[in-house]
Amino acid sequence: MNAGKVPFRIAIPDAALADLRERLARTRFPDSLEDVGNWEDGADTAYLRGLVAHWKDRYDWRAAEAMLNRFAQFRLQVEELNVHFIHERGKGPQPLPLLLMHGWPVSFWEFHKLIGPLTDPAAHGGDAGDAFDVIVPSTPGTGFSDHPRRTGTGHRRVAALYAQLMRELGYERFYAAGGDWGNSIAIELGLDHADRLGGLYVTTVYGQPPKQPDEEEKRILKLHKRWRDTEWGYVHMQGTKPQTLGQALNDSPAGLVAWIVEKFRTWSDCNGDIESRFSKDELLTNVSLYWFTESATSAARLYKERFRGGGFAPRGRVEAPTGCAVYPREMARQPIPRSWVERVYNVRRWTDMPSGGHFPALEEPAALVRELRTFFRQFRD
Repeated sequence: MNAGKVPFRIAIPDAALADLRERLARTRFPDSLEDVGNWEDGADTAYLRGLVAHWKDRYDWRAAEAMLNRFAQFRLQVEELNVHFIHERGKGPQPLPLLLMHGWPVSFWEFHKLIGPLTDPAAHGGDAGDAFDVIVPSTPGTGFSDHPRRTGTGHRRVAALYAQLMRELGYERFYAAGGDWGNSIAIELGLDHADRLGGLYVTTVYGQPPKQPDEEEKRILKLHKRWRDTEWGYVHMQGTKPQTLGQALNDSPAGLVAWIVEKFRTWSDCNGDIESRFSKDELLTNVSLYWFTESATSAARLYKERFRGGGFAPRGRVEAPTGCAVYPREMARQPIPRSWVERVYNVRRWTDMPSGGHFPALEEPAALVRELRTFFRQFRD
């Protein structure tokens, strides 16, 4: 069933690299208030000056490109869209097909630290019986997948595209994992393709509060509202006026790196020191993928599709057995009660992780690999 699968290799033209360096050299940085702390008003200009200089003078995109090209990559037309994906076969007696789905503001690159240990566990200190066939798509509108040209490509439609992709690859039944938008897509898979989704593991848990919350639940709801009031500016902008924002992000690499890197600092378990979790090169590889593929606008449109479809509340309960990893430095910093989560998922495993934030595949890859191996072991018979 793989007739339509076309091998793909990343090869950014030299002219695009030269254009990026020229734009970075002409960056105009804004001023800052003397009595406002670093990062308090958003991306810190002093930090960005150093990061932009590193991007222009020291960052090696060709090294990052070569690293990514070590993975088997393809494009396959699903309906009218060509979907880019990594497809690495497992080295073990009975590999499980595992669909890894990324969110925002990351890309398929988010999972690069997991692919080797998941596909070849014996080579990474594990048991060959835990091997997976790993499929990592680029969400339509990001990376090297096509950008949708009409409205309607929200999470539900992306789930349908992924279900078809897995069928084309020969997987009638498969398993899935993801966080952020990857989890939203997984919920849609569980609702519309329940007969094909064998199990699910999520790293950004969603919940449904009760209609009559008790005092503790009211306290949690108040904390979440406070977080939305102070941190959801990006959601409202991307969810209402993505084209306006896109004009800036698609034209200014410094603006793009500011928009994305501020989220890496705020949402990760870095205690304010972003490079304690991510090197400059890691941050810039992620941003470079958005820059070279001109994905800032098309990725933002997924937020508007979410609002157009009714908002962020899950539209039903997923019955596929689900594992949940709860990270202490996830976005709102206030874990959702398990009782709320069980209204959305059929929770079979619940793990309070000792560290990590919104990007566990990058922040705590070894711990996440252990969780995935442990949870999915129950389905191997």
